[in-house]
Amino acid sequence: MEVQAQVLRIINKKSKKEQRRKNVTRKVFSRLEMLAGAKSIGAGAATIALAGAAVGIGNVLNILIHSVARNPSLAKQSFGYAILGFALTEAIALFSPMMAFLISFVFRPHKKS
Repeated sequence: MEVQAQVLRIINKKSKKEQRRKNVTRKVFSRLEMLAGAKSIGAGAATIALAGAAVGIGNVLNILIHSVARNPSLAKQSFGYAILGFALTEAIALFSPMMAFLISFVFRPHKKS
């Protein structure tokens, strides 16, 4: 009788330890899942800048068309400035996918030692 009680105590102790381990691993997994979700949201938010770049490029070409329509003799000079504006706007637009890829693939969670 007494031996059975001791065996049951040992089994209960092990099961409590296992339950604690499971709870800890659940917390760790939920934190990692939250981190993965936050990374996805951050990467998506970083790509919003592409819409702004598209609007900027549209504005540059719109102004080029209006300036050539007003003064056709300055078309070559205006075109050079428009290409410069287009290149700068496009350079800024390339930073947003770069940041999205950095957020998605480079940043990793730190392991506690």
